[in-house]
Amino acid sequence: MSRESAPRPAFERQPALGRRHFLGGLALAGAALALPRLGGAASAATGKTVAGGPDPARGGYYVPNRDPLRAVPFQKLPPGSVRPRGWLGKQLDLQVHGLSGRYDEVSDFLVYEGNGWVDPANDAWEELPYWLRGLGDLGYVSGDQGILDKAERWLRAIMATQSDDGWFGPAALRTSLEGGPDFWPGMPLLSALRSWQEYSGDDAVVPFMTRYFTFQNSQPAEVFNRSWGAFRWGDNIDSVYWLYNRTGDSWLLDLVTKMHQGSADYTSGIPTWHNVNLAQGFREPLQYWLLADEDRFRDATYRNYRTVMSQYGQFAGGGFAGDENCRPGFGDPRQGFETCGIVEFMHSFEMLTRFTADTAWADRCEELAFNLLPAAYDAEERGLHYITSANSIQLDDGVKHGQFQNAFAMQSYKPGVHEYRCCPHNYGMGWPYFTEELWLATGDGGLAAAMYSPSEVRAKVGDGTEVTITEDTDYPFDEQIKLTVSTPNPVTFPLYLRIPHWAEGATVQLPGKPAAPATAGDWSKADQTWHDGDTVTLQLPMQVSTRQWTDNHDAVSVDRGPITYSLEIGEEVEQFGGTADWPALAVHPTSPWNYGLLSGAGFTLNRQPIGDHDPFTHEGAPVRLSAQAKRIAEWEADSEDVVGLLQPSPARSDAGVETVTLIPMGAARLRITTFPTTVDGSGGNQWRRLPLVRASHINDGDSYEAVHDGRTPSGSGDQSVPRFTWWDHRGGTEWVEWDLREVQTVGQASVYWYDDTGAGECRTPASWQVLWLDGETWRPVTGAGPYGTDLDRDNVVRFDPVQAQVLRVEAVLQDGFSGGILEMSFTQ
Repeated sequence: MSRESAPRPAFERQPALGRRHFLGGLALAGAALALPRLGGAASAATGKTVAGGPDPARGGYYVPNRDPLRAVPFQKLPPGSVRPRGWLGKQLDLQVHGLSGRYDEVSDFLVYEGNGWVDPANDAWEELPYWLRGLGDLGYVSGDQGILDKAERWLRAIMATQSDDGWFGPAALRTSLEGGPDFWPGMPLLSALRSWQEYSGDDAVVPFMTRYFTFQNSQPAEVFNRSWGAFRWGDNIDSVYWLYNRTGDSWLLDLVTKMHQGSADYTSGIPTWHNVNLAQGFREPLQYWLLADEDRFRDATYRNYRTVMSQYGQFAGGGFAGDENCRPGFGDPRQGFETCGIVEFMHSFEMLTRFTADTAWADRCEELAFNLLPAAYDAEERGLHYITSANSIQLDDGVKHGQFQNAFAMQSYKPGVHEYRCCPHNYGMGWPYFTEELWLATGDGGLAAAMYSPSEVRAKVGDGTEVTITEDTDYPFDEQIKLTVSTPNPVTFPLYLRIPHWAEGATVQLPGKPAAPATAGDWSKADQTWHDGDTVTLQLPMQVSTRQWTDNHDAVSVDRGPITYSLEIGEEVEQFGGTADWPALAVHPTSPWNYGLLSGAGFTLNRQPIGDHDPFTHEGAPVRLSAQAKRIAEWEADSEDVVGLLQPSPARSDAGVETVTLIPMGAARLRITTFPTTVDGSGGNQWRRLPLVRASHINDGDSYEAVHDGRTPSGSGDQSVPRFTWWDHRGGTEWVEWDLREVQTVGQASVYWYDDTGAGECRTPASWQVLWLDGETWRPVTGAGPYGTDLDRDNVVRFDPVQAQVLRVEAVLQDGFSGGILEMSFTQ
């Protein structure tokens, strides 16, 4: 994310989230699919606590919300209370020894000496705060002493920079936004300081934060609506609540109201379409609802989530198309979700689980953690990419004009630093925060298993006894979770177990009792006296299911429990830069990828033990599915080696039926995850071979495929649809070229010109012509009628038919102006 990028508006439609269908046997259903239950009877719509969840309360052994803040169902345990085991421990170990734990060896933003966060005379911004937020919690959950020492050194030095008025860090940030302070970079640091205080008990943190918030409270309201911070004040509000719950200083709640009223308005609608802003900011109204006595704030967060996902989340993996802004017309599963967005969305879901007890939020956090997060970095976690997509067939270091918005390569795995800047510094909080939020405390002195992974939790319960619960499981790859209680004496407390919405037929077996049914999308509560060695066995049946994505041409994705499955594509890894320790890697396909799943066919399940393997690799994937599929010849890569856009399912294919292998999405760096379907025989929709488009020049924020995406513009100045322009080339001769992929008879061209008079400097051209490639020679067509440059219409020209595969529109631009095209075609 750059400081300069500007959000673009989008329209609002009714929600149409992916519809999940559980398969009887293991058959791929061709019928219409039903909406899933997302977190209990009415919780996903209203945000009210589900029936089996704990009542909001102010008790327990941790820090509840003080009055007048709303009591909430769950309290976060101190960092270090939950430790990872099994495959999760391996992911944290990769992080300790990989990019996050050692990024100060790579990033010049993290050099201690002279860093603006420890020497305020120097400049600095968000990079160190992002990294430190994840680094500290990585140390707390892993126990790695080197990480702990490194984080403590930074945190103590940062606190030492605080001025008498409360400001801390780079002095330049005091006046960097219209003469006022830039509060955004401090927000991640507040999170880092909170975790440090909870882990260490450092009594300097509370007065430090009190002085800082006093400084914030002295600012005029307009300061809260500037730059990135305007869309991210939910992070700051959470830190103010944290402090208020420890001090009871009532003026802090006045500051919350000031921040809410002065910042971007998520209550009335969507104020930004920047993906990270949305991932952090959509929850802000519900956070304010904890203080304000109006349910419209809670409801706004639920509405925001539905709006974003219904418009731009129409593919598998749990993310949405924001590369880096959501853009109308860019919702195919080849679009992607920024790595910062993945971990920020997870963090939001974790917070909302604690505030509402709505199981849907925890379901969504698991979906991101198990499917998108592991694929965002290479198998050794030495580099990551900026964007992760549901459908990706090549991860190279090229700019993708037909796919992504930003003018830099976004898919190769690199240590980043200046190429990606934010994501490699920020991603490190993903697994540590996830680990910490696996287990939560309740106000009635109990514990809740909010999400599942191999782990161990140590916490006070019941009468104050400290117990340990060990979680043995291969979840999310296996259905069984075994919990073993260790306690020095019998103790009575409630244990809450989240039952995911997909887990129909779930059972819970308590000590000395037969297994009992549990309701999917709810909480199972066991309130009893626990003895040392007691075990609880949770069985979460994992049926294979499909989700149909109606807004993406009825494509489907395949799930088993929380895991989504992707086509296994052979991967050739190429090091194109970097060093031996910190390589820059591209990934190229070595096997076909253009498959449609055969409607009505079945799946075969194949397992292998996880053992010491990394389950998020081809070799270590513990569960694979075999499926029947057919190749769709017309589904091809575009001119920049990007997977072609989806077309209507079921697709016609004359190819033979093959058996393909599906592996967990997080294990597939190259993947097809949202599949077209096809049918046995010759039925289905005939796909067209999309042309390869090239040009003399293209604006980095524009799209090659805009010229053939079939969207009818409302006029030549329509900026709500994708466009192709030669901006910022002015005057002179430019061209755009079509490769029809095979020789065809062509006798007509049509061009709908882009002209943004009154808004920009693109105009219709002074003149234009059509040329065709004859061998290696470009020849103008003959017999052409008038070449029109009319606004707000297709300009059609007929000419003597030619037998050609490659044609061009060549335009002479007006002096001092650029030009562009909204739609064009070549036909017989």
